Amino acid sequence: MLMIIVDGTGLVFGRVSSQLAKKLLLGEEVHLINAEKLVLVGNPDQVTERYRTKRRLKHKANPEHSPRWSKVPHLLVKRMIRGMLPRESARGRDALKRLRVYTGNPKKLEQNLKLEKASFDGVSKHISVNDLCRNIGYSG
Repeated sequence: MLMIIVDGTGLVFGRVSSQLAKKLLLGEEVHLINAEKLVLVGNPDQVTERYRTKRRLKHKANPEHSPRWSKVPHLLVKRMIRGMLPRESARGRDALKRLRVYTGNPKKLEQNLKLEKASFDGVSKHISVNDLCRNIGYSG
């Protein structure tokens, strides 16, 4: 099995996650390092409010059945990539098990895949995943 290591520094989150989801479904193991440095393109205030709204959603009959959105950067990124996988099938569940997301680079992994199509131009309005998490209450 091929192990792919991607450095998320300065990459557009949506483009990275769609490419990683495809790699996962092909049976490859994916490690995403520096997940907190991924970039979400859009007005920072609107992006932050969208995720605050998602965190406030509660199931009316039983609030324990509500969707859970983490404030921690690597868990939030993993949750958003999970949304691009077909979790109802065994293939999608197995793909999610092959995904590892890290804040920083704790294992000193070396990047071996460069995603050119996902690089950020630096011109448009944006917010990093780390800043987003701090805006919704992460203190780490």
